[in-house]
Amino acid sequence: MVGKVRDRASLVAELSQLRSQGRKIVFTNGCFDLLHAGHVMYLREAASFGDVLVVGLNSDSSVRSFKEPGRPIAPEGDRAEVMAALEMVGYVVIFGEPTAEALVAELKPEVYVKGGDYRLDTLPEARIVQSYGGEVRLVSYHESRSTTGIIQKILDTYCPKPSEE
Repeated sequence: MVGKVRDRASLVAELSQLRSQGRKIVFTNGCFDLLHAGHVMYLREAASFGDVLVVGLNSDSSVRSFKEPGRPIAPEGDRAEVMAALEMVGYVVIFGEPTAEALVAELKPEVYVKGGDYRLDTLPEARIVQSYGGEVRLVSYHESRSTTGIIQKILDTYCPKPSEE
């Protein structure tokens, strides 16, 4: 595969080469449905912890397994292209599992990043990262900026509920 969107096998090989050049790999994951300013701030902060930011993107079927009905709004291929267009993102890989545990175990990033709305003791990927000596960083969470909030605002604006009489 050419470009930033990679399959797992080619990404593992690429990261191995980057590590041999002394590059520090940072990994984060999520749905990133309807990219917004909160996502950009989060990704910028995540990228600051190393040399190459890898984003694990939940597949459509994965998103459907834990988000509200109708999600994702944008299909995985579109979400991957938008994510890859961001300058702070080095690589994007789509994964189909409900959590990124297997992907983290495979990629072994030096730093694993999640938003401050998570806790280390409930983050399944954290124990994997810690098992091989990696670092887990929880970064700022921008509660006022969320995909769910954007969707709700659109619904409230363009699909108002009938008034109760």
